[in-house]
This record gives sequence, C-alpha cells and structure tokens, in this order.
Amino acid sequence: MSVLQGGFADGPRDAAHAFRAAMGAMARPGTIHEIAGAVPPAPLSVAAGTLLLMLCDPDTPLYLAGALDRAAVRDWVTFHTGAPFAGPERCAFAVGTWAALGRLQAYPQGSPEYPDRSATLIVEMERLEAAGTMLRGPGIREAAALNLPDTAAMAANAALFPLGLDFFLTAGALVAALPRSTRVGGLSDVRSG
Repeated sequence: MSVLQGGFADGPRDAAHAFRAAMGAMARPGTIHEIAGAVPPAPLSVAAGTLLLMLCDPDTPLYLAGALDRAAVRDWVTFHTGAPFAGPERCAFAVGTWAALGRLQAYPQGSPEYPDRSATLIVEMERLEAAGTMLRGPGIREAAALNLPDTAAMAANAALFPLGLDFFLTAGALVAALPRSTRVGGLSDVRSG
C-alpha cells in the first residue's frame, strides 16, 4: 500500500462522521461506536487510523508504541497528518497496545494550571465489549460497563482528576472512550460470562 492511499476518500464528510463517533464515545463513556474512513497500514486498526487522521496535525506530537513504530505507519501518518513523532514524555497522542504503551506515568498528565496539557492514549485491543468493569460519572446515566485492559491503572488515573490521561479504546472499526473524569471499578463490577 502506498502512503498516498488510505486517507479519507471524502475528507470533510469522512472527518465529520469520524468526529461524531469519537465525540459520542467520549461524551458517553462505556458506549461502543463504529468509526471508519481510514485504511491504514497494518498493524494499525481502522478505528485507530481514523482517529489519527481526525485528531493529529503538525502541532500534535504523536508517540507510536511497540509494533506500530514502523516505517509504513510513520510514512502514512506523516503524509496524511504531518504530525511530528515524539517520545511518550512529550506526546499529545499515543497509540499502541496496552503492553506496548507502558507506564501511564511516562505521559504528560497536565498541571493544576493547565490540566488540558495531558496526553490522550489510543489503546489497540483485540475486542471491545460493553461488559466488565463498572463505569460511573459524567455522561453515564447510572452505570455502564466496558472491558478495560487494566482496571487498577485506569482507576488510579481517574483518581488524579482533573489531571490524568484520556483514553480511546479501539478494536477493528470500533471505538469506545474513557475520559479521566470517569470513575472506574468498584464492588459492583460486571462479570462477563
């Protein structure tokens, strides 16, 4: 696949659809949305590639973790977004599997004066399910459930609010979100069968 391929076919329309799905996921934590428009190089998922096309630009440093840090992905991101690459300590966005992303403390968490100066992590997962860890907070009527890669780490991140990280979870063409304002876990976690 050429780096010239795989971007939005109809830029404004595809970006608007992607934006609606991503913001719907962020506004309603625990809900799973279909998101498409990109055809990125492997091993980047359609959902993660679409988020990168929508979120990244020449002013947003990106960290590619693990197997995603390869020439085909770097060239595709550079051509379609112009985003510069950075290490985890200086990135605005990071993408990779949970294991590849590593310690959450490595990423910008914001400051009391500028809590918005934190990173957003795009976590590539094998699957997304509305079952598992209980979620509560803004955008959730009573409670929601979502399979998370590490409940304890995400609960610790939420305890930092208004500091901390925001997350998009992706699998294939599906996306869910976990903003730092979401309370994670508790005694009533839902067990998936």
